[in-house]
Amino acid sequence: MAAEDGTSDHTTIIDMELALPPAFLWPECCIYKIPRELCMFNEKAYSPRLISIGPLHHGKRGLKKRDMLKLRYFRNFFYRTQKKQEDFYKLIDNEFHRVLRSYSEFDLAPEYLLKVILLDAIFIIELFLNTARNPDDQNDEILSKPWLRHAIRVDLMLLENQIPYFVLKELYEYAFMDDNRSEEQRVVTLSFLTLTYNYFCLSYEQGHMEEEGDPNHFTDLLRTFHCRPFLSKIIPATRDPDEREIRMVVMPIKHLYTATKLDEAGVKFKAVEENVSFLDIKFQKNSCLDFCPCFTSSWLLNCLPCLKYFPCMVRMQTFLEVPHLVVDDRTETLFRNIMALEECHYPREAYFCNYVSLLDFLISDEKDVELLVDKKVFRNQLGSNAEVATLINNLCPDQIGDASSIFYDLSRLLNKHCDNPWNRTLATMSSVYFPNIWRGTATVVGLIILGFTFWNFLRPYVS
Repeated sequence: MAAEDGTSDHTTIIDMELALPPAFLWPECCIYKIPRELCMFNEKAYSPRLISIGPLHHGKRGLKKRDMLKLRYFRNFFYRTQKKQEDFYKLIDNEFHRVLRSYSEFDLAPEYLLKVILLDAIFIIELFLNTARNPDDQNDEILSKPWLRHAIRVDLMLLENQIPYFVLKELYEYAFMDDNRSEEQRVVTLSFLTLTYNYFCLSYEQGHMEEEGDPNHFTDLLRTFHCRPFLSKIIPATRDPDEREIRMVVMPIKHLYTATKLDEAGVKFKAVEENVSFLDIKFQKNSCLDFCPCFTSSWLLNCLPCLKYFPCMVRMQTFLEVPHLVVDDRTETLFRNIMALEECHYPREAYFCNYVSLLDFLISDEKDVELLVDKKVFRNQLGSNAEVATLINNLCPDQIGDASSIFYDLSRLLNKHCDNPWNRTLATMSSVYFPNIWRGTATVVGLIILGFTFWNFLRPYVS
């Protein structure tokens, strides 16, 4: 309605100033509250069981009793270093906005948040130092109890249970690597990244670690560790496509045969034991087998395993090389938190989600798991193969399974191989008539007898 003086009435009905950008849009944001859609599958996999780190689980029932443990570590740290708490607090306070913007949300007052982060950061530094000095120290409250040591290590992997890595690094370097101190006063010479890799039992060399730069937090570091060997082969998309070392078609996988179906089509699963990325899955097939599948040497190697020492015989087989995976009680927690990090922070680089989605295609039931265990691709420490199948199948929500995958080319090659009826026929004959030297010999003798019998039948007519 127009005003009496002829001007428009601009009365505010809905306050648009309340529509502030969400916190996760800050470039510094890297620690997220897990979306409800992901938590509904297994909420316990995202929540700490013993100790809270950072503001998202601070003060929760069942975790507060461990605050006294953190205080004792805090006291030991400052007693040993003879530093002032105020100096460490000022370091965090100088990065006040960067620290606050690292979290997608929190319920604590900003000043109290900094105190929580100081306590938790000093606890982590002291724990890492004690582990590096003597991982089996019987006088240490945590290291003397294997179950407690293992449980806290798992809690420090959780996405919601993190503090920014740069805070830990700055406090550590201020305490132990200050250039103004004399050599006698320098207690520690290892970098904090080295201590972190040592605590989580990761095995990359110092040179490889430094090349990656600092992670955002521990969950981010674990993702980088498991993806780095594969991702290092990919040249960024800003470069000329002709210069890329790996050229991939990234599209959703609509269909892929299970592990047992692939085995029935002659695909041999081969475990890769070296320190390689989970993503480094390769399909190896000699090009001559595309023209004539009869040239496969699988049946001969089944009967005479000694021939595997001849590379030319091995190359005449079809392999799917899969990095070795240990499935234990912390596998689900590790996988779910890395996948949640990718969903929140790396939606266009969800490589680990692609890997889990591929496993979901390969594994349908316990028979698929049994095959992968027999081939040493999996090491099952959960007990039954059915538990592993259930774990893998429940890891992958629908929205992840429908996403584009870096394994699209791999799935296309595997499906093409399985759809060839000759490959399935030869694989069946190899498994039925040539599974070992005894049945293979019986098959050959039977064919010879059949040949002589047929010749004796035809000989009178030929004469």
